[in-house]
Amino acid sequence: MRSHPLFRAASLFVTILAMLAALSLPTSAQPSFPSGTVRFVAPFSASTPPDIVSRIISKELTETEGWRVIVENRPGGVTTIAATDVLTQPADGNSLYAMSVPSVAAPSLVPNISFDLDRDFDPIIKASVSYNVLVVNPSVPANTVAELVVLLKSQPDKLTFSSGGFGTPAHLIGEQFKLQTGARAQHVPYAQFPQAIGDLLNGTNAFMFITMLPVVDLIKTGKLRALAVTGPKRVPILPDVPTIVEAGYPSLVVEDWTGFAVKHGTPKDTVTRLNAAINKALQKPSVREAMAKIGAEPAGGTPDQFGRLVGDQVAHWHKVVADAGIKVQ
Repeated sequence: MRSHPLFRAASLFVTILAMLAALSLPTSAQPSFPSGTVRFVAPFSASTPPDIVSRIISKELTETEGWRVIVENRPGGVTTIAATDVLTQPADGNSLYAMSVPSVAAPSLVPNISFDLDRDFDPIIKASVSYNVLVVNPSVPANTVAELVVLLKSQPDKLTFSSGGFGTPAHLIGEQFKLQTGARAQHVPYAQFPQAIGDLLNGTNAFMFITMLPVVDLIKTGKLRALAVTGPKRVPILPDVPTIVEAGYPSLVVEDWTGFAVKHGTPKDTVTRLNAAINKALQKPSVREAMAKIGAEPAGGTPDQFGRLVGDQVAHWHKVVADAGIKVQ
């Protein structure tokens, strides 16, 4: 029996729909995100800002999204070890690179770096912003930033400032401070962050630009003297410390931010989902409170906004590195 023309047309229509569905199968059949454990790969050791911010957010994502999230520390190589770790993984969004100021300075500091931040990574989000505090040993005869600048100019290269290593915020901000003020001081890098603080406390080094959490109690007990925070406004964790703007040096406002990126080629919907989930986490009171304890504030925004920040920061720190003649040792 021959089928009715309308029946044949309907059958052909169904066949075409099936073919179209089959053609789209490879995209729609991709494993849903996350396909396994989500890793935040931090380029510094535990208790540093990228590590702490990653842990605050990973805890929230575990609780609200139901994902299994861990933080892995891959210090060394001026952040390149962590970056390379992420680039060796599939482009599926399960590995996130926890970026910060040293990440964008690395291309200018590391000879023959094997990757390009713009080409090889896709931005997700700027997660937090914080500021450093300029502290001096109490024996240093300077109670203001201006007095410290005068002291350093009067004794060129005689006094030293410490950091947790080449390319760290303490190092880079210290070099920018010298460039902006004309102060002369020697940089002393340490392999371990506690050693840098220890030699500041015992007077081996004169000053340091440092993240706030490790020194808040030292400042409050008088073991270190705080001259200014590097932000445009005072921070709740150190309300009595003036800003670098109040101190008369607005050009020394420097953000110490943390953000996240994934390997280039990660599906757009995965990038969108990660951005939305982290933006959501940043609005939670528990996250805001946890960040406030380390002197940080939640940031947030779109992948494009974070991508522009990374590009601007690469250019900014390239100029600082070049003008200061910094060479990684």
